[in-house]
Amino acid sequence: MLYYLFQYLNENYQVPGAGLFEYISFRSAMAIILSLAISTIFGKRIITYLLAKQVGESVRDLGLRGQSEKAGTPTMGGVIIIFATLVPVLLFAKLENVYVILLIITTLWMGTIGFIDDYIKTFKQDKEGLQGKFKVIGQVGLGLIVGGTMFFHPGITVKEETNKPAQEEQQLVQTFQNARELGPEEKSTATTIPFVKNNEFDYSSLITWINPALKNYAWLIFIPIVIFIVTAVSNGANLTDGIDGLAAGSSTIIVLTLGIFAWVSGNIFFSDYLNIMYIPRSGEMTIFISAFAGSLVGFLWYNTYPAQVFMGDTGSLTIGGIIAVMAIATRKELLIPLLCGIFLVENLSVVLQVGWFKITKKKYGAGRRIFLMSPLHHHYQKRGYHESKIVVRFWIIGIFLAIVSIITLKIR
Repeated sequence: MLYYLFQYLNENYQVPGAGLFEYISFRSAMAIILSLAISTIFGKRIITYLLAKQVGESVRDLGLRGQSEKAGTPTMGGVIIIFATLVPVLLFAKLENVYVILLIITTLWMGTIGFIDDYIKTFKQDKEGLQGKFKVIGQVGLGLIVGGTMFFHPGITVKEETNKPAQEEQQLVQTFQNARELGPEEKSTATTIPFVKNNEFDYSSLITWINPALKNYAWLIFIPIVIFIVTAVSNGANLTDGIDGLAAGSSTIIVLTLGIFAWVSGNIFFSDYLNIMYIPRSGEMTIFISAFAGSLVGFLWYNTYPAQVFMGDTGSLTIGGIIAVMAIATRKELLIPLLCGIFLVENLSVVLQVGWFKITKKKYGAGRRIFLMSPLHHHYQKRGYHESKIVVRFWIIGIFLAIVSIITLKIR
């Protein structure tokens, strides 16, 4: 909203400084500062309110050290992240931008599912929360919205050919204007394959090899892939939220990396220099990503050991959904196994543990385990590591994976 106000003031009254709001970098900086302030200042008030309403965590006895101390800690803290993200976005982003709209829908959609789950656990005293099938239905619904919008919306295009930027400033401006206004934009289901030269893969090729005329039906392939990604990443984030600060800290690293991808992909000069796909209008996502990162860091202020608040499914499902949509929108979803490696191993540890237990129980009559406990962070807790050490080491691994993900922009 402030963007439109200052745009009006700049165009009609030439108010000094109003032109700053035209720059994504300035609005992103303002968004991250405001979201950080909101999550730290108002976060404390929300925690106090949750305590007053006795919205405390009910802890199951898993035999983990320090587990009983967490009983009664306020949950549903994900509302802090959602609130601190949406306020700066509404103030500083271009709200007609299709990518921003998609991310706002994702935040509210997944936040609602997570809130219902936490509400049932807390107020209905049902530890199972929302039934799994309803969570899946919600995730599939979001995948349909995101996949359908990405495929059919006329504002979501790519431009693979860009004019080479000239050397002088005047020529640079003219080149940018020409490329933006005259350059070919086209609908595409292309994405990026990391570490591969000429690294674009078009999902439509999975069906057009039968008949090129089937390209119009590529949504039959594309949308299910989007549904799978949204479901997998949101569940991965949900499983990672098991010890203080792990999910929030790991997600911050991932989100900031996706912010770099969004910014360079939406900038005609950097995309041309890096020889990557130019995605018009995608740079506006940087404002949302900045606000989201600031809210996560602010939430981490209260979520680090010993946690004063837990995000609950309100936060973890929302985080996973947003990260998935960001990756899909920047055409970097094939980087998810690398960039979201923490989420992946947490997911895999559960799948392997459950699968091996069932196989060995059928074969030997008694189930056996690969890990002392799953998800993986609980395995290390069982081995005697303090949860703060586990969290920091997972963060370090996450930073390493983020750096490797970033260098894929050039190494291929």
